[in-house]
Amino acid sequence: MNELSEVQREKLVTDLKNVIQDAEELLKASASDMGAEATALRERVRSRLLNAKDSLHGLQSAAVERAKVAGRKADDYVHDHPWQSIGVAAGFGLLVGLLIGRR
Repeated sequence: MNELSEVQREKLVTDLKNVIQDAEELLKASASDMGAEATALRERVRSRLLNAKDSLHGLQSAAVERAKVAGRKADDYVHDHPWQSIGVAAGFGLLVGLLIGRR
């Protein structure tokens, strides 16, 4: 199974947030329609909305955890290889300085 790239995950989270917001607005707007079918539909949408919120929360939690793990690995690397890290940072700073100076 293909994993989503970080950009795809962020777009999915944004899209889910938009869908959830739209569904909440729809539920509020249709609150005055009290027909049996409308009530059943509203309950079904509310249930699915809660499931979507839970899924979104799970995606966000997983993304935060992966970011923490990556941060810990980077921190460990910097502590294990301080001079290499300094060299990389200096090279990156030089490159950015050259690019800014060209403008």
